[in-house]
Amino acid sequence: MSELNDEVIKEFRAHAGVVREAMGGHFKDIHLLLLHHVGRRSGRTYVQPLLYVEDEDDLILVGSNGGVPEEPKWVNNVAGMSEVTIEVGDRTYHAKPTVLREGPERERLYAAVVDYWPAMLEYESNSDRVFPVIRLELVK
Repeated sequence: MSELNDEVIKEFRAHAGVVREAMGGHFKDIHLLLLHHVGRRSGRTYVQPLLYVEDEDDLILVGSNGGVPEEPKWVNNVAGMSEVTIEVGDRTYHAKPTVLREGPERERLYAAVVDYWPAMLEYESNSDRVFPVIRLELVK
């Protein structure tokens, strides 16, 4: 997956956040950001390209991992951080992450992501786990 992520990141940065070719066009014309996070055990910095939706001034992510059984490692990394760095378009922001694993707010935000990216339902059908929803509140 690292090579694919590197391909997406390279195109993202070369075209101010627009990714059309990488991964066979899988991310063509979607909202994509780059999430910087630090490994809880390794202390290494990682960059993860992720689909997002907007909810007022916040950005919303889902830890789907394409529907595989394991939760993506970035979710637990972010859960342990008080602030993350994200790249959106050609800008860099800091954001306060909140991981939602249950409740009406998680359901509302998850539905918004599904409305934007219906393929999320296919990912969900391949897994028994509930995908966490991550709210990124931009730090002003």
